[in-house]
Amino acid sequence: MAKEVDQACYALITDLKQRGLLKDTLVVWGGEFGRTPMAQGNGRDHHIKGFSIWLAGGGIKPGITHGATDDFGYNAVENVVEVHDLHATMLHLLGVDHERLTFPFQGRQFRLTDVSGHVVKDILA
Repeated sequence: MAKEVDQACYALITDLKQRGLLKDTLVVWGGEFGRTPMAQGNGRDHHIKGFSIWLAGGGIKPGITHGATDDFGYNAVENVVEVHDLHATMLHLLGVDHERLTFPFQGRQFRLTDVSGHVVKDILA
């Protein structure tokens, strides 16, 4: 599906950069889940062990790749970023400390990143 959205993503980032807005705008591209690398019947199943998301602008180091899957694209094996890490990093880039942002629910304080989540500093500019 990347080929179908590639031109539009390029146009968005190019436009933001030309207008001087990319440094202050965090662009996040991803889906709701990964897809298994192999066909299963008429399609591919939901996959939680390895999928791709890309970030641009807003304090992200440009032109890098962070993380990798195994040779089959099945398991994340290098620089694994959990969902809570991604959320902690995005909140950090928006100026929010994910450990201090809490809300009351059923008698206790909850965080958006639950009891985990670390800012992925290797991808920050």
